[in-house]
Amino acid sequence: MGGTVAGVGVTALGLGLEGPRGWAFRGVSFEAEPGSLITIEGPSGTGRTCLLLALTGRMKSTEGTATVGGSALPKRMAAVRRVSAVAHVPGVTDLEPALTVAEHLHERALLQRRFGDSLRGLLRPRAERKSDERLRIDAALTAAGLDLASLPKGSRTAVRDLERQEALRLSLALALIGRPRLLGVDDTDLKLSDAERAEIWALLKSVAESGTTVVAVCSEAPAGTVVLSTGPTEPAEPGGPASPTSPTSPTSPTEPTEPTGATDEAPASRDAQEDVQESDGKEAADALAEAGRA
Repeated sequence: MGGTVAGVGVTALGLGLEGPRGWAFRGVSFEAEPGSLITIEGPSGTGRTCLLLALTGRMKSTEGTATVGGSALPKRMAAVRRVSAVAHVPGVTDLEPALTVAEHLHERALLQRRFGDSLRGLLRPRAERKSDERLRIDAALTAAGLDLASLPKGSRTAVRDLERQEALRLSLALALIGRPRLLGVDDTDLKLSDAERAEIWALLKSVAESGTTVVAVCSEAPAGTVVLSTGPTEPAEPGGPASPTSPTSPTSPTEPTEPTGATDEAPASRDAQEDVQESDGKEAADALAEAGRA
């Protein structure tokens, strides 16, 4: 990633998010050092993506507190968004199937230069800006483990022609172009083989080892990570946080900055779980439209 990134510490105490139909998640408490790999583990529909978006400043929690690199949530969501990036989130970071890999990378680099860099950076000579863009893209591709030469048409390969793992790596590369201090990744292990999952976890561990704090949603967390579990909760006792209970019908949040779906019951099998997760994108798009952000 062009050098070590200074990750951020992340803590939470009794963090919860309640929507019109109840709690998406509740009673989340943990502490993670900068450069940690944090995993949000649980079946689909138990508020995993909501928690991911809350910790990256993209969804407003309604109970408890969290701190990301010294910025308190939910009060300083904008500050958290400035140091974080998200990848592979249905309805939020969807790739455009008709665009090529090169077009996605160039567009993301332009957005970073226009909205993420300093004014001094915008005033640099054109040749210097182009050189920095190339360096950023190359570093992000290396960190994401995406070899353009291995793609069917190289950088001119359309997203619709990518394998599932390649698309995930591209989404990671796009997020890493901004050199975030906190990286959130959704659906990390969805529809991947055991070997592919092992590769992706090794990749995310390497990103964390480079300094970036990583939060990843998964159905089963690997060893050596800070594991958070989501699920429906019992009502809290007065003055105390809620406790997770066995899975029942989860609920949707309210006031999202960049919302997600996942509102069905937890599936009984992996195939059923994947079917539920594939509906997340449509539900997220519906929520975005309701919020006037589609």
